[in-house]
Amino acid sequence: MRGLLRSEWTKLWSVRFGAWCTAVYVLVVAALGWLAAAGTQTSPEPDLAVETALTGFGFGQLVLVVLGVLAITSEFGTRNALVTFTAVPRRTRLLVAKTAVVAAWVALLSAVLAVLCAVAAARLTAVPGGVSLGDPAVLRVLGLQVGAAILITVLAVAVGTVVRSSAGAVGLGTALVFFAPLLVALAPDWAARSAKAMPALRVGRDTFLAESTSWQVGTAVTAAWAVGLWLLGVALLERRDI
Repeated sequence: MRGLLRSEWTKLWSVRFGAWCTAVYVLVVAALGWLAAAGTQTSPEPDLAVETALTGFGFGQLVLVVLGVLAITSEFGTRNALVTFTAVPRRTRLLVAKTAVVAAWVALLSAVLAVLCAVAAARLTAVPGGVSLGDPAVLRVLGLQVGAAILITVLAVAVGTVVRSSAGAVGLGTALVFFAPLLVALAPDWAARSAKAMPALRVGRDTFLAESTSWQVGTAVTAAWAVGLWLLGVALLERRDI
């Protein structure tokens, strides 16, 4: 498995999308985070100040959809999938390695960016008592944000595995986590309730431009979608010829 993980890491950086998605993700999250912190003069609680600074993750997670999708669909687009499946006949093992590599990279990036956003909140937003990175409430917000980024990435890999087309999977993934929850939330009350069952993007403990849910419910829903689609992807990957 170690050799397979190393191979998937090399693949992630052997094509341009890995570097481009990483650069755009860092730029969007960091820039919008510092702007949000700078635009918030005061906040009553440190965790609320940090959540405001995490605003960039709302749009940044759309970049993670692209990264997760292309991590799998690029193999089919370049017709390297046949070579890969010949070298690694156990396709489930391959998908586990690919998902683990992309998710681990996203987790590392998101953790660093979340801390930078918290630093921005500490420096640019006035909070009674200040903002401490050791505050349990702040750590909870940062951890939830990193977790949300990982789940969205896994979901994107799953969508890419199911659809296989880069354009189609990016479109479906974006619609699933952004446009559908947003549009349904704007519908009448009876329809808006269904938005709570959708894998909406999250900023800290809150949903991003979608029907509000508690972080426990929102995380559970997104995790269920990610795991369910990933298992569907495994089943289809094993059954298809290529």
